[in-house]
Amino acid sequence: MTKQLYKHYPAAAVNGLPVEKFGGRIITINSRIDARHAVSYLLRQDILGFDTETRPQFHRGGRPNKVSILQVATHNECFIFKLYVSGVPEAVKPLLEDNDVLKVALSWGDDVRSLHSRIDYQPGLFVDIQSLVGKVDIEDLSLQKIYANLFGRKISKKQRLTNWDNPDLRPDQLVYAATDAWACIRIYEELNRLMVEGDYELVEEGGEQSD
Repeated sequence: MTKQLYKHYPAAAVNGLPVEKFGGRIITINSRIDARHAVSYLLRQDILGFDTETRPQFHRGGRPNKVSILQVATHNECFIFKLYVSGVPEAVKPLLEDNDVLKVALSWGDDVRSLHSRIDYQPGLFVDIQSLVGKVDIEDLSLQKIYANLFGRKISKKQRLTNWDNPDLRPDQLVYAATDAWACIRIYEELNRLMVEGDYELVEEGGEQSD
């Protein structure tokens, strides 16, 4: 069945979509030892989804907050590394610098800059989804719109302004964080499938088919 894609997904249509949530196992990492075990496991995977969260800055002119957590997802699990915990960032460095495991993210350049506030590293093999969507003529660059376009489901942003430095994040906050990282894998794999199989048609926002 041919999939219909929008060059620009209608913003008004996003709110009416069913909400997507990561349903796999979420593991929070609070120590250097746990981080090393997690990194060892993750480096044996074929593909990983990445994202970060930072405590929001509500006052203009203040110093930017350091990145709080790093989310790394497989198809069925998501590891939440609490980067404000002593020792964890250094333990994560081999994962960030790895050049063998495919790692996918969205707007990864922003995350690279954020992570450098915690650790000095040279980024390894990462692919930014924003560099791929144009190959199927999608012009939206936000995770929410890209996901809605490809899967007809909404990634909620209600928890975006969470205090991510809180040591006791609620289950709904953890699911929010995990969903963003996991969604990167789904998007990457679907974009590659569409590029290979070509079973899609592009329509303009509003439903008129493009040339």
